[in-house]
Amino acid sequence: MDLGLKDRVYIVTGASRGLGNASARALVADGAKVVISGRDEKTVKDAAAELGAAAVGVAADNADASNAERLVAAARAHFGRLDGVLISVGGPAPGFAADNTDEQWSAAFESVFLGAVRLARTAAAELGDGGVIGFVLSASVHEPIPGLTISNGLRPGLAGFAKSLADELGPRGVRVIGLLPSRIDTARVRELDALSGDAEAARTANESHIPLRRYGTPEEFGRTAAFLLSPAASYLTGIMLPVDGGARRGF
Repeated sequence: MDLGLKDRVYIVTGASRGLGNASARALVADGAKVVISGRDEKTVKDAAAELGAAAVGVAADNADASNAERLVAAARAHFGRLDGVLISVGGPAPGFAADNTDEQWSAAFESVFLGAVRLARTAAAELGDGGVIGFVLSASVHEPIPGLTISNGLRPGLAGFAKSLADELGPRGVRVIGLLPSRIDTARVRELDALSGDAEAARTANESHIPLRRYGTPEEFGRTAAFLLSPAASYLTGIMLPVDGGARRGF
């Protein structure tokens, strides 16, 4: 199936590793060009080099107020256009309500929430008919995840923002979509499993609640993201798609 991605240009944040990187790889594999960002300059440059000539790496922190304009400018400067963004940020600090500090909440709000809103707003001003804005959120949009209280507080709010944005941008032909990963086999999820004191037992217990009885792979997530960002998904907007092996039982 031709997704229509050839020569289209996307910004993918948090793409030096994990789900952002897998999404960038899937986009490039289908002919797109990408500007990828990450906080560490060497890591993001190395990730871009692995993707080849279709990728440019920019060291950028989503919490930085200048980040959004810099990324859009990089897409224009290197590839001459912008067709969409995928906003993926690292997960906030784990912990329970009694444990998380004001500083952790503030840092997460600046990066996870406000940084995402700022980039989406900046991209929206640049995108025309056929453009798309994607958010990598979490299964916590629908159901809180124990031990991830900050994420539980911020991700549903971003989903609400994305739904509002879909209403506002739809008349211009710009789509807005959200992806809700659950147990995808990334370094972040392995770190969370390890917090239990027995990572292998935690993984086995989590897999027992997933209908497919396994964690997803980053590549599976990346291919899903590439499809939703592509012209092949041109009539999908305002959706929050679980990428979770069936773990969410609700309709």
